[in-house]
Amino acid sequence: MPSAELIAELLDLLNELATETADYLDQQDDPQGWYNRGYANGMAAALRERGFADEVDRIIGSDPYDSTRDQATLPWGRAYEHGRELGYQDLCGVW
Repeated sequence: MPSAELIAELLDLLNELATETADYLDQQDDPQGWYNRGYANGMAAALRERGFADEVDRIIGSDPYDSTRDQATLPWGRAYEHGRELGYQDLCGVW
């Protein structure tokens, strides 16, 4: 298990990404924002699996999956899914 300091840094990064992308659904012209939101959700999923659900839930709620799934064939929807995959993989990689 990573150090408490690393976990705190990961939670801080998650908070930063969640805050910066809170309005991503209204920003369909910003694939980077959608990527970042997906990345945050990938991190959140990995942290929840590792026992940090309470901490994650205080930072970011579940995104309305129907909204993102409906965008999956569009550039911003693909960016979200790619970000989600990498956020999950990257967090698992440092664990």
